[in-house]
Amino acid sequence: MKCRPEPASRRARSSASVGAMSASPGFTLLELAVVIFIMGLMLTLAMPYLGGFRQAALKSQARRLAGRATYLFDEATGHKLVLRLIFDIDNNGYAVAQLDPYAVKPVFAPDNSMSGHPVMMPSAIRIRDVTVEGIGTLNRGTIATTFYPEGYVDATVVHLEDASGDVMTLELSPLTGQVAIINGDVMPTGMRIPK
Repeated sequence: MKCRPEPASRRARSSASVGAMSASPGFTLLELAVVIFIMGLMLTLAMPYLGGFRQAALKSQARRLAGRATYLFDEATGHKLVLRLIFDIDNNGYAVAQLDPYAVKPVFAPDNSMSGHPVMMPSAIRIRDVTVEGIGTLNRGTIATTFYPEGYVDATVVHLEDASGDVMTLELSPLTGQVAIINGDVMPTGMRIPK
């Protein structure tokens, strides 16, 4: 049997496929440079948003505290109660206490209702300091602001700070009970603070 020679086009294809098989699989330097450039560009664009996530946690805790203070103001006024929001700066949390009007010697007792449960701040956010009019500013220990049944609250300023040093200021209005959340470190204005 006679062997017929292969056509030239078929020989060229088979030698090209053998050459492609022998080349090492991998990326060229140019391809790697393009991928690194694209990743760097994406990281540069994403960095401001990552900072926003960190700030979002601080804002979330500020809103949570503001909501609790507004609720306590409404609760004290609506049910004619004397309530206290107690800040435990050393343990980075706050809780609610209620004056027991039926006790022989009225004292504040922990509020065991769902709205009175203690709140612990996340580890990345801390209560930096609390200023209560007539008491002063504390950055350790415990300090309380009182909500009265007549419809007012002790003028109070709370500073919350995150791990990167960003600060949110909460300011409780004594007459309306409204809580202003201010981005940044704002010092109390017009408050009587003992020396």
